[in-house]
Amino acid sequence: MAHEKPNFEFETQAMAQGARCVVGVDEAGRGPLAGPVTAAAVWLDPGNIPAGLNDSKKLSEKRRFALFDALMRDANVACVHVGVDEIDALNIRNASLVAMVRAVAALNLPVDHVLIDGNAMPQGLPCPGECVVKGDARSLSIAAASIIAKTQRDRVMVDLAQQYPGYGWDQNAGYPTKAHRAALINLGVTPHHRRSFKPVHNILYQDKSVSD
Repeated sequence: MAHEKPNFEFETQAMAQGARCVVGVDEAGRGPLAGPVTAAAVWLDPGNIPAGLNDSKKLSEKRRFALFDALMRDANVACVHVGVDEIDALNIRNASLVAMVRAVAALNLPVDHVLIDGNAMPQGLPCPGECVVKGDARSLSIAAASIIAKTQRDRVMVDLAQQYPGYGWDQNAGYPTKAHRAALINLGVTPHHRRSFKPVHNILYQDKSVSD
């Protein structure tokens, strides 16, 4: 079966064309109503790739944490959060792309080829980039980035859940679950909610007539 598990083919191809430092980039948190969007950039040592890397969504939490620790030890990793103010100012798509560019910059490596998860190429990368649709299931470097981004973002949301109890962020990571939507109505909007997202916007402005 093609693309059952991510492999190192995109990286190998780029290296065959002269790239020395090939980095995978992915983000987590485009869909939630609250919290940052998080991007990670990862350079894997071709001679020391942790076994079992996969799209973070396909891994159990325990497995993801173990791989996170292995990547922090054996790979070159950077992770960047872009907060709600920037998300509301830029829109979530652009905030995600900005986070990706910042994550690559934060690596402090001479990156010369970037593999980006998805179909949108961020502006401002320091080198050529390549979009890989469903990249977290196809490229080991992007899969690694997806694990770092998801783990780090989930940790932020667990911390925020302590400060703002009742929204279930430790369980839902800020996604619009039924419980989260109910809490939004009952408890109101926190400083960590994305005001540009419709369910939040509608609660804030329900008493005023707004034209979209």
